[in-house]
Amino acid sequence: MNRDLDVVIVGAGVIGAVMAALLVARRLSAPGRVVIVCDRLPAIAPPDADWDVRVFALSRASERLLRMCGVWEALPAARRFAYERMRVWDASGDPEGAGSLEFDCARLGEPNLGFIVDGRALQRECLQAARAAGVAVIEAGIAAVAGNDADVSLRMTDGRELRSKLLIAADGPDSKIRDLLGIETAGHPYGQDALAAHVRTGKPHRNTAWQRFLSGGPLAFLPLPDGRSSIVWSAPSREAARLRSLDPQAFGTALAAASGGVLGDCELTTAIASFPLKLRYAAEYVRPRAVLLGDAAHVVHPLAGQGLNLGLLDCAALADVLGDGAGAGHYGEHTLLRRYERWRRSENLLAAAALDGLERLFSNTDPVSAGLRVAALTGVGKLPFIKREFALRALGLRGDIPAFLKAV
Repeated sequence: MNRDLDVVIVGAGVIGAVMAALLVARRLSAPGRVVIVCDRLPAIAPPDADWDVRVFALSRASERLLRMCGVWEALPAARRFAYERMRVWDASGDPEGAGSLEFDCARLGEPNLGFIVDGRALQRECLQAARAAGVAVIEAGIAAVAGNDADVSLRMTDGRELRSKLLIAADGPDSKIRDLLGIETAGHPYGQDALAAHVRTGKPHRNTAWQRFLSGGPLAFLPLPDGRSSIVWSAPSREAARLRSLDPQAFGTALAAASGGVLGDCELTTAIASFPLKLRYAAEYVRPRAVLLGDAAHVVHPLAGQGLNLGLLDCAALADVLGDGAGAGHYGEHTLLRRYERWRRSENLLAAAALDGLERLFSNTDPVSAGLRVAALTGVGKLPFIKREFALRALGLRGDIPAFLKAV
């Protein structure tokens, strides 16, 4: 099979599916001219399953983008939860006093600070939106990629071949396409694992996201609609392995102690998932007729929950840039892709550096650093303008974002 297409997207995760649906929604490609290729379709849980252990904190910009793609309204209301406040504090400080920082949507004039969304439900609706837009999904492994100034071809492990004007790699942090394109990466492992689970707490979460910075890594409680919280606990790999080995009651006791008892006793209601943490960023985002998106281009520390939001902004920026050339017959032209690269690589590197710096600062056990952290958090809390700018940027309402997201 050799089909001439506008776009081939490798990766059927949230980023790949959203990019496909967005291309059609923005009329940058016609139905049937975009194809998603993946070696294995994501597992889709039945609608009545418990919340996925892995959840996402979505910004306002991400919400707007998903609305454009027809995803947001299709996402069951029971699978998304608006949170109204966020409280951050250092282990040496107090959650509601010195060394803490609170963000409240009421003070920002916003209805909420964003949404906690079920990962599997989001994946299901994004893929459904792409299919509803006329995007075909092909299950096949990738054997080779070849590109030139005119087009790019993709040979699959079963011998089939696709040819298109543009190849988009959205196949995650261990991107096969990135490797086949010869794009190098840099970064480092954090020596930490993130533990994820859902817990029932002795005190109500109050529609608040809680995050405590510990010497081994941050611990976050994200509110869920049934009163539980989803935890993401970053800890040194050896300590994370020890915590995973505890029985549920002992784990709950350790979790309550690590949180300083801010939400009272903790009871596990799911199994514990874990994944290693690393910083990784691509040296380049583009090749002739090919481009990287999302985790294929950048992987950041999850301490601020910005990984998926950054990837969705990649999608929006690429659609914005391609809109300048698609109608004129220059779809996927290198000059357009380079514009996307300059735009998003600088933004993503700034975010990665900021998150990496925060992780290093708050993981430092030096007493002087601890004092500086408490002073910094307390100081920002007393500067409403700076605190507001932090919050609005996290919501995706500040910074260099595509104009069509601002206009929604």
